[in-house]
Parts: sequence; structure tokens; C-alpha cells
Amino acid sequence: MTGYVTIRENRDFRRAYSRGKYYVSPILVTYVVKNRSGLLRTGITTSKKTGNAVRRSRSRRVIRAAFRPLSGRVAGGCDLVFVARARTPMAKSQQVRRAMERHLKAAGVLR
Repeated sequence: MTGYVTIRENRDFRRAYSRGKYYVSPILVTYVVKNRSGLLRTGITTSKKTGNAVRRSRSRRVIRAAFRPLSGRVAGGCDLVFVARARTPMAKSQQVRRAMERHLKAAGVLR
């Protein structure tokens, strides 16, 4: 799978939070849940606990940059929701990618 679709609907995020399996690290929280569409769908959330708008935007950019090289290795048919934590804006994308890779391997969706 080379591409992915962005999750934008609140109900899809809520579904991942309530039914999904989650994996936690100090930098990132990852929710993984199967979907029926067969597509790989991803969403990123950052709360106000992360910091001001600049820090939240940086968190989203770092998470997107970390996921880009892994997206081709992730199996389709699942929703991934990445939640930024307080340390995410200060982290490099390499650190976030390592945490993300560990989470996705533990979930069994990384080839």
C-alpha cells in the first residue's frame, strides 16, 4: 500500500478511541482499529496540553514526517490515529518514527 487517506470525521476518531487497541510511549500514542473499507486511513490529534498553536502544528508535522517512510510498509484495512504528547514538539522525527515503528510492529500491521 503506497498511499493513505486522512481521517477527518469525529465519529472515526471516536471509533478508534473506543474500539481500537492502543500503544503508548512518552512521545506518541497510537490507536489501531480494523476498518471495512480496505484502505489505510490515518488521523493525527494534538490537544491543548501539547502547548500553543505553534507547538501543536509542529507536533503534527513531525508525526506526518515520521509516518511517511513507513506508510508503504503498513497493511491496508486499518485506521491509525496518532495522538501527540507533551514531548512530541521537542522530538525529532527519527525518534517519533522509532516509537511509531515499535507500536505498529506490536499491533501486527507493519510488514
